[in-house]
Amino acid sequence: MMKVSLVLLVGLLATTLMRRRSAALRHWVLAATVACAAVTPVLALVVPAWHMPSSSVWLGRSVEPLTLFVPTRLGQPLDSPDATPAAASGAATRLTVAQWLAWIWKTGAAISVSVLLVGLARLAWLASGSRRIEQGLWAEWSERLSRDYGLRQPVHLLQSPHRTLLATWGLRQPKIILPPEALDWSHDRVRIVLGHELAHVARRDWLVQLVAELLRCVYWFNPLAWIACRRLRQESEQACDDAVLALGVAGPEYAGHLLEVARTFTGYQATVFPAPAMARPSSLERRVSAMLNTRLNRRPMTRPAGIAIFIALASLTVPIAGLVAAAQSASATFSGTLLDAVGRILPNVTLVLANADSSQKYEAQSDQAGHFQLTGLPAGDYQLQARLPGFETSQGRVALGPGQVLNRDVALQIGGIQETITVSSREAPTPPRPARPGAQPDFGRCSQSTTGGCIQPPLRIADARPRYPQALIASGTAGNVAVDGRIGTDGFIKDLRIIAPADPDLASATVEALRQWQFTQVRLDGVPVEANIHVLAHFVIE
Repeated sequence: MMKVSLVLLVGLLATTLMRRRSAALRHWVLAATVACAAVTPVLALVVPAWHMPSSSVWLGRSVEPLTLFVPTRLGQPLDSPDATPAAASGAATRLTVAQWLAWIWKTGAAISVSVLLVGLARLAWLASGSRRIEQGLWAEWSERLSRDYGLRQPVHLLQSPHRTLLATWGLRQPKIILPPEALDWSHDRVRIVLGHELAHVARRDWLVQLVAELLRCVYWFNPLAWIACRRLRQESEQACDDAVLALGVAGPEYAGHLLEVARTFTGYQATVFPAPAMARPSSLERRVSAMLNTRLNRRPMTRPAGIAIFIALASLTVPIAGLVAAAQSASATFSGTLLDAVGRILPNVTLVLANADSSQKYEAQSDQAGHFQLTGLPAGDYQLQARLPGFETSQGRVALGPGQVLNRDVALQIGGIQETITVSSREAPTPPRPARPGAQPDFGRCSQSTTGGCIQPPLRIADARPRYPQALIASGTAGNVAVDGRIGTDGFIKDLRIIAPADPDLASATVEALRQWQFTQVRLDGVPVEANIHVLAHFVIE
């Protein structure tokens, strides 16, 4: 929207500065502006990108690893909706607002296009039911004025039953639709009306106005599009008035006929018929004033002037499109090296940055050296994800300013372990199972790897079942106990903590059993590391 607005603003300002020039010249400036605005989104995709340096562009570099970790319940994927409820709720709200805005825009555009299509359909329907005028005063003046204007294509004169419609439309086969009373008009009025309408045909005003209406339908929320359409229609009518006056018609005579025709067309609805109309009430005062002003510039636009204006507007449109495209494609860059917790590189891993406001996603893959780079990032807050089997989905905020170049290493954490236990009231107490000798796996393979990401998960080598308290069995008390902890490098669970409300006796029985568990070492690239563990114990009465 911004780039189209800039182009429209340039054209509107230019016509304001050219108020002493002829209406034909101002109309051409607006027509070229509408054409440039319509192709600006396409130009933004193909023109060379550039951006204007400013004080807001700054470089940021950090060599310290960026460990993206959001505290959450262990054992649950970090990308699940329950893992980060606040962030998920905020993202959902933003997404909903964006969807509503998109829906409103699409609805408005669809309604605007529908109104335009209905108007075109009504014109076609009226034309199909109109009577062709091929002889008489109207046909004679049409042939004579067409020669004066240099028209090569024939213009069809149609008499419709619509009493308040006098309009011109069509490109390859132009049509002038006349009201039923037109056959009774005087010689002078026929000459004036045909002179005005054929001027629209010679100037191809219907095509220009149709393109402007389509632009307004797409950018219906942009007031500049509405202003440009209105100004374009006004300048078109005045330019055609000037063409009629150039035929030798006196200004007062023309104004009198125009007012008389308008007096009979008070029921005309401009929004129903998308075609230039001579007697549009909304512009009568301005046009009559211009007709009676003998000092106005009424010179027609020359071909060299038209070419020069178009080249000037196009030369402004191209850099505007490139500037906006550059702001989108080179506003910020996020790069670095992807590592595991030991510090070894992680090649061929896909990184995803999701914009927190627009939900737009940007992807990049780390190369064989673990390097990654994401470019073309608008300024804003992002959520970063990196999916690799055995590792947590790494989520965290990355804030990027306008034009920022941020270089940080991203260190992924290994994934957590989940265990589920079901303890029945009928289960007989069992003694703890001691550690099995020789259960440690071979760690040589990972220690010899040149790249990171080689995880050897733990094996449980010592076990103990929670004891269901007899008092709770007698009272029929059941429940669940959720416990978080960490598997140390010695294989035992430490830092045990209850993460959900539970019966104290059930929780105590669960923690007592877990303290007797033992695992083989969790190794990353052959190096012993700690790992998160999440245990859920179900105590059931049977």
